[in-house]
Amino acid sequence: MTKMTMSELPYHLGIKMKLHPSFEQQDIINKYIGVSRFVYNRMVAINQRTYYWKKQFVPMSEGDLELREFVLKTLKKNGSSASNLRKSVNWMMDEKINTYVIGMSIKAYQAAWNNFRKVHNAGTPKFHKKTERGTFQFSNMYSGDSEKTMLNGNSRFIKKNKVSIPVLGKVKVTGLSNEIWDNREDIRIGTGTVSKDATGNYWLSFQIGSEMPFKKELAKTGSNIGIDLNTENFLTDSNGNIIDNPKFYRKDKDKLAKLQRIMSHRQLRAKKEGRKLNESKNYQKSKKDVAKLHQKIMNKRKDFLEKTSMTLIKNHDLVVAEKLQGKNMLKNHAMAMSISDVGWNTFTQHMTYKANLYSREFIQVSPRNTTQTCSDCGYILTDNNKLTLKNREWICPQCGVFHIRDHNAAKNILKKGTK
Repeated sequence: MTKMTMSELPYHLGIKMKLHPSFEQQDIINKYIGVSRFVYNRMVAINQRTYYWKKQFVPMSEGDLELREFVLKTLKKNGSSASNLRKSVNWMMDEKINTYVIGMSIKAYQAAWNNFRKVHNAGTPKFHKKTERGTFQFSNMYSGDSEKTMLNGNSRFIKKNKVSIPVLGKVKVTGLSNEIWDNREDIRIGTGTVSKDATGNYWLSFQIGSEMPFKKELAKTGSNIGIDLNTENFLTDSNGNIIDNPKFYRKDKDKLAKLQRIMSHRQLRAKKEGRKLNESKNYQKSKKDVAKLHQKIMNKRKDFLEKTSMTLIKNHDLVVAEKLQGKNMLKNHAMAMSISDVGWNTFTQHMTYKANLYSREFIQVSPRNTTQTCSDCGYILTDNNKLTLKNREWICPQCGVFHIRDHNAAKNILKKGTK
């Protein structure tokens, strides 16, 4: 491995493994999740306070003047922002609290602002609520001019199922692929993220980089395909093949509603008896049951999307899809549940990173008129005869060709993508 920086490496990938911490390490993780949330929320509060100063033109108190000085120091790119924030809060002066974790939380806040500036519908940074789940990040540091691999640095693999990371030390992991482990001498670790989900499981993610591709380039198939994503079926391709919508959420909706009712009853009972919710064992058990079912639905959907996207990437050189604005479509309350259940946004993310990983091409085109245009003669339906959601089949009034709605749309999508 050369001495290139992470940003200079041509190939990057994210890997996620299940973490198996001891009880002591679980306490440390929960503590740092709290620290990370506090730092992020502190930055949001500072931003809101400075906005108030500017908009209201109010005189600043002595405390506000000190806070303003802190803001100016913190937001300087070359300033020691993590140290400044530590000094402003007494309990954070604890030597056991890692400065790098504080710094990464500030970077996460700044990244949220950058996302807002690039994509305005991303929203400005908001306060993070205290929930069962959470994350904290840390950076990987390498010493001197040594070669940078997965086996050195302060975040490193000791063996395939054991890592050493800042804050936690040595901890067991599972889920690393053999392909990554076999090339460990050629891969560098960047930032790391420890996360806890609502069911109480812990996870470790690494951003890794390499000079060599992580996957071998697939042989050319000579096949290009267009796909029409919809809620009636998951997708229809330009060859007329249909993949059914598994509707994972709808299948478990009644079971989920029953568990949520039980949780609600136990919550009301605990409040009526004057017990705190975090001390009510029955409520906490119900809460975990609901979280587990949500996780099960999510895992089934993720597995389906992973396999479907992988099949498309392996079998076609070019895949063209519509660029759907899922957030806007969710405003249609009649279809919101179906759109959320189908997972279009996650699917297109899978397609994008897999296409890059396997040197394939995936592009998205505007959905404008893909449904209302005849794929044979190019005639566009007018306002008088436009298709509604109920119209699944139609005959072109100009050339007389019979169309199945989704198949016709997929062929138009492919034409747009190959132009």
